[in-house]
Amino acid sequence: MIKKNISRRSFIKKTGVITSIISFSSPSIFSSSTDDKRIIVIGAGLAGLSCAYELDRAGYNVLLIEARSRPGGRVSTFRDQFSDNLYSEMGAEYVDSTDMYVQEYCRRFNLKILPARQYDGIYVRGNKLSMDRIRSGIDNLPYNGSTKGKLFGQEVNYIQKWIDLVNKKGINSEEVQALDKLSVEDILKEGGAPNDIIELYTYANATESTTIPSKISALAMILSNIKTSGFNENTVEGRIFGGNDQLPKMLAKKIENRIKYNSPLLRLDHNSDGLSVTIKDNGKQIKISAAKCVLAVPTTILKDIEIYPKLSNEKIKCIHEQAYGHAMKIAIQFKKRFWDNSDSLGARIFTDTVLRRVYHFSIDQPGPRGIMLSFTSGKDAIKLGKLSNVDRDKITKNTFSKIWKDAPEFWERAVSKYWNEDKWTKASYTFSAVGQKNFREILSKHQDPVYFAGEHTAIQRASMNGAIESGFRVTDELKKAMNNL
Repeated sequence: MIKKNISRRSFIKKTGVITSIISFSSPSIFSSSTDDKRIIVIGAGLAGLSCAYELDRAGYNVLLIEARSRPGGRVSTFRDQFSDNLYSEMGAEYVDSTDMYVQEYCRRFNLKILPARQYDGIYVRGNKLSMDRIRSGIDNLPYNGSTKGKLFGQEVNYIQKWIDLVNKKGINSEEVQALDKLSVEDILKEGGAPNDIIELYTYANATESTTIPSKISALAMILSNIKTSGFNENTVEGRIFGGNDQLPKMLAKKIENRIKYNSPLLRLDHNSDGLSVTIKDNGKQIKISAAKCVLAVPTTILKDIEIYPKLSNEKIKCIHEQAYGHAMKIAIQFKKRFWDNSDSLGARIFTDTVLRRVYHFSIDQPGPRGIMLSFTSGKDAIKLGKLSNVDRDKITKNTFSKIWKDAPEFWERAVSKYWNEDKWTKASYTFSAVGQKNFREILSKHQDPVYFAGEHTAIQRASMNGAIESGFRVTDELKKAMNNL
């Protein structure tokens, strides 16, 4: 059978695509060149923003389409909910010294990174412990099998033989790769770890992954310990002074005439000559044609978008099965910063309560009021997520009173964000689940003219830096592809 070549224009006609620009608020979005060279980016999180911004800087005709009314995606700084100009990061928060992409953008836009306070207290199994006394070895964690002198990394003694195996045979050996079939819980048990160590891992590293040890790939955990020694109490973290939302807002401002908000993607039609996207705008369906498209949205959203022809079977599988965790943040405004009192356990506390991490957020903001922020994940996030705001507040206030007896007296209000209920995310962020070692590579691979960005496609997943990393990768891929048009 002879396959008839179909031009991009014919393809658009066959799929019933009619480009409509009347309802767009900014006609200049379409004025720079014809749609033969247009690149559409879907999603104005840091992945989509960085991709659109870099392409625009390089002279390409870019249209960035976002379902929300704001830029930033999972970067979400709450301001209006608090008094005295206080604010709180209710989404992505930390930046460390190795986050080269975030660091570079902050330098470019004159944004300062504020170091976060280190852990100074521990509240586990009803015990209040000083981090200084833990570090010095005076006190020990009330967990069977734990090592003196540290909080995080208690699992290392029980996985050392697999770390040695990787160092001896290499990451790509069959024995090492087979670890992806096991969970962290499996390998800890095999290594002789008592149940207490597995439980402690849940509140330590698994909290960072927003899941539980029985779901995390043992291979990912072993490699993480080899490459970075894992997250620990000495990890230097920071955030953008004045609010992380300044970074996406700055990127968005640079390309403000290229962004269309409140416009969710409904359908994408494509062939080798081009594509069209159907978006919802003010209750109407609008179809726009382009040469290339970048899908910079979580797979939890991507799986519900109609794409024709369908993507490859292996990519569809990964889109539907990619593991995400559960995360909730609760910000509590207090009228006095009682945690600074001399008899306080501290201002950044590690706990085994449903609140998990509890810490003073407003360190860069004047008092007397202050905000305490909690970060919880996994089963505890699911538990809190099912409650009403009233019941959630009761649990939060009760938990605080166990750590700081003065908390109820100075409590003013609490605000929460459960990311798994967010309409445009439906999850926290990805983690390396059992059996998913090849997912990132598959999810990041383009199927021209469709390209893929987002933290789920990044080497440094589950981070602002990873999102931007993916934006840069796709920018490079598109530059090469567009040069061939």
